[in-house]
Amino acid sequence: MSDIQRWQEYLTCAIDAARQAGEVLQKWRKKFTISEKGRSDLVTDADFDAQETIFKILSDAFPTHGYLGEEGLEQTGQESDYLWVIDPLDGTMNYVHGFPYYCVSIAMQYKGRIVVAVVYDPTRDDLFHACQNSGAFLNGERIQVSGVEKLSDSLCIASLPVAGDVAHPAVKKFLAVLPIARTVQRLGSAAMNLAYLACGRADVYWSSTLKPWDMAAGILLVQEAGGQVTRLDGSPYDIYTGEILATCSTVVQQEIIPLVSPAE
Repeated sequence: MSDIQRWQEYLTCAIDAARQAGEVLQKWRKKFTISEKGRSDLVTDADFDAQETIFKILSDAFPTHGYLGEEGLEQTGQESDYLWVIDPLDGTMNYVHGFPYYCVSIAMQYKGRIVVAVVYDPTRDDLFHACQNSGAFLNGERIQVSGVEKLSDSLCIASLPVAGDVAHPAVKKFLAVLPIARTVQRLGSAAMNLAYLACGRADVYWSSTLKPWDMAAGILLVQEAGGQVTRLDGSPYDIYTGEILATCSTVVQQEIIPLVSPAE
């Protein structure tokens, strides 16, 4: 079996898991309870239920793979080359408040490379998916980044720390880009931000505060849609550093790097 055929097999299972998890989230939407893991980290019963749904589907199909999930899931597989990176609910704060910008995010790494990605928005029934070297798709239609070549024409999205004060470096970066870009948004779901960049609805996304499950699937979507993904200084991305800069063109990427790159 070729790599492409294997990735397609994994993708089919990931799509099924994402859709079923999305159904779980929507069923819980009006009846969940909230517990606090900290001021900025709300967790709902829905998160855990959705993650269990995903884990059962994937682990039943691929019991020897590794699994890493937001809600305490960390399981090393017998075949350590394979790692599923799962966010059962990206955009929890939005979900809690009924703001329809949240999703299920599932990615699979093979030998450290992201090769399968699914981002599912259950509020719109929008399914984004990608396999390495096979393109990115939204509801079965191929997508690509906008290709905008000026920061002044770009819709930018940034992730900021909850309750960060004006002296926080992330806030300073946001303010540095604000007067130059066409607009800068803060929308509350990294995976959705990256999916929107991949299909041309946004042009730039950056953050310095992400977890691996926030960005893994979205990275492949952007890459397969023709965009660039790096760290904030333009160096190769690493999902374990928390940093990401995703852009629709190399021109915009080079224009924004000096504004968001960490200080020397």
